[in-house]
Amino acid sequence: MLGFLPAPSWKSMQQVLAILTQGLTKRFEHHYAVRDVDLQIQAGEVYGLIGPNGAGKTTLIRMLAAAEEPTLGDVYIAGERLLRGQDNPALKRQIGYLPDDFPLYEDLTVWDYLDYFAHLYQLREPRRTRRLHEILELVQLSHKRNSLIATLSRGMKQRLSLARTVVHEPTVLLLDEPVSGLDPIARVQFRDIIRTLQASGMTILISSHVLSDLAELCTSIGVMELGFLVESAPLADLYRRLSRQTLVISTLGAIAPLTTALNQWPECQVLATIPDQGEVRVQFTGSNEAAADLLRSLVHAGIPLTQFHREPADLESIFLTLEHQQTA
Repeated sequence: MLGFLPAPSWKSMQQVLAILTQGLTKRFEHHYAVRDVDLQIQAGEVYGLIGPNGAGKTTLIRMLAAAEEPTLGDVYIAGERLLRGQDNPALKRQIGYLPDDFPLYEDLTVWDYLDYFAHLYQLREPRRTRRLHEILELVQLSHKRNSLIATLSRGMKQRLSLARTVVHEPTVLLLDEPVSGLDPIARVQFRDIIRTLQASGMTILISSHVLSDLAELCTSIGVMELGFLVESAPLADLYRRLSRQTLVISTLGAIAPLTTALNQWPECQVLATIPDQGEVRVQFTGSNEAAADLLRSLVHAGIPLTQFHREPADLESIFLTLEHQQTA
């Protein structure tokens, strides 16, 4: 006889998840920065945390990093429970935390800076020297090992900060706005390093306002609003549920006949027109077959089309859809 499998216990969930919180709350006097957050992140994921300024992202990350004590709730990192009022050395060894404002000691060389933090984490020789060479190669700073930090570019300094964050080989990496202020080339370099760290088995939570970067890196996304985690799901699931299907249609002739024809289709909602380019952008709710029928009807109507294609959904449009749902 077939039966139902029992639901996983809280203890078993602790063991399989890299990050787990239950009812996590932080209150500052009369203000709640984080409210009742239940977060689950599988080992090996790259999890993107997005939301407007003041949504509670930084406070949540600080609590996960044991840099801020929760008011209520529980935190587990790689199975280790955060104990309030204690130092939590075992939990902290599992974590690499890069805040958005961590200072660099600019009068030190790159090697001395990393060696200092390797000593703090009690890495012993010969492992310590090997580890420093490994992470300098990872962040592409081997050629700068004897340079003063003050002489580095902003992108190099950020990669050095990341190297310091992973010098002790944590299992969980927490990054708060790590690409803020970086130029496009530096952001590409940073993304490549994140991919390498994920490939090595590290679980990564990254907060950023650069949604295009998160779309390329992340397996799952969490959205925060007013301290609440209002959405947490695999990125593919968010695309499936929330992305708007946009058609871009252009004509060689006048734009009015095109918009008139589109308005006759209930699946079409004209989002924007660009008359000088003969372009119309349409939110389309129909199937692939309906899109083919639409294209056929426009051609039969004698409208001289120059393009008719779907525009891929992006993370920004999904975020705006969620924001609209929250304020509706």
